[in-house]
Amino acid sequence: MLLDVTTLFAVSICITALLGLFLLMLWAQDRSVDALGWWGAAYLLGGFAVALWMLGPSVLPAGVDQAAPALLFICCGMIWTGARKFYGRSALRLAAMTGALVWLMVVHLPAIAEWSMARVFLASVIISVYAFLTASELRRERRNSAQAGVRVVAVPLLHSTVFFTPILGMHFISDTGPDFGASSFALFVLLTLLYIVGSAFILVIMAKERSELLHKTAAVTDPLTGIYNRRGLLEAAQRLFAAQARKRQRITVLMFDLDHFKSINDRFGHEMGDEALRVFAQTAAGTMRSSDVLGRFGGEEFVAILPGGLDGAAVVAERVRAAFEIAGVTIGGHRMNATVSIGAASADAARADLQTLMTHADGALYRAKAKGRNRVEEAGEIEAAPISDVASEAAQAGTVAAGAKISSAPVLVTS
Repeated sequence: MLLDVTTLFAVSICITALLGLFLLMLWAQDRSVDALGWWGAAYLLGGFAVALWMLGPSVLPAGVDQAAPALLFICCGMIWTGARKFYGRSALRLAAMTGALVWLMVVHLPAIAEWSMARVFLASVIISVYAFLTASELRRERRNSAQAGVRVVAVPLLHSTVFFTPILGMHFISDTGPDFGASSFALFVLLTLLYIVGSAFILVIMAKERSELLHKTAAVTDPLTGIYNRRGLLEAAQRLFAAQARKRQRITVLMFDLDHFKSINDRFGHEMGDEALRVFAQTAAGTMRSSDVLGRFGGEEFVAILPGGLDGAAVVAERVRAAFEIAGVTIGGHRMNATVSIGAASADAARADLQTLMTHADGALYRAKAKGRNRVEEAGEIEAAPISDVASEAAQAGTVAAGAKISSAPVLVTS
């Protein structure tokens, strides 16, 4: 099939420029996603590179026409850099330009300059490497769903394979006359165009998913401590209760209350009181297990839901208490000697709800304070009785969980 090179170049310029402007407009609306700026600039640079090639050696000075593929390689390096920035990793600017530098150094060698197939081979390898690096960056993301993970990895890898088709085609093309270089590069530009158009859709979807994730995370996160707020805690509790009930295993609730917190606010001010809450949240989150759920329920009260019975939960609770006793000695440059009291209650996940466990854990917490504070107290064995499931409990607690209704929140009796 014959390709009209002029038309192909004109279409490539228009599409890449429009995609670049589109991504830059999205970046201007949401500056929190730096990757959109990198990707938009990369597409504009790619369109400019195609325009340079369209002008060709008949218009440009000798040797300048080799800058066109070099700019395309920088474009692909910037797409890879955008993927790194998207997940909070640093930009490797020199690595993003390495493909262009290799091209400019190698393409002027006599053996390469006189052999069109060698230039096609080199260009295909450089593009394939950047496509593979982009796929590797996307693969590191752990929060993607299985479908999203396949999508963002398979497409760059597929295009990495596609870019090798000019290399494979060399073995089946007998005519490598003077027009072979222009024709092969036209095919190369077409493949690049398909790659960047497909990538643009994926990048926009990724940015949309990231924005939705940020909004959802903000809705369930306590802005002061960075852990779950009441809503996020109850939604996570629903999932953990359901999982433990399916496995017919026990579940444990820990209630934490910072000791003499009002005195901390009175002596050091509310700013230092907030700092004490942040230190406790960081200490508890860093001490508990990855399977445990921790959230701030209100004020100086924190709640954790742990899979398993009291034996394991008591070890975790004591570890948190001891760690905060050390961390609370000095907070914000002030000697506070802050401590925490903890109450624990456990039951069969299929036969108890969150409110029941919180009530028993709160009673144990009250006893911990009555016995001198800075200690862990366990509730007695909770009688198992058929009660409402945790979805109804989430409704009673006044949260919007998946499929839950809004109702009133439980009243605690801590002191």
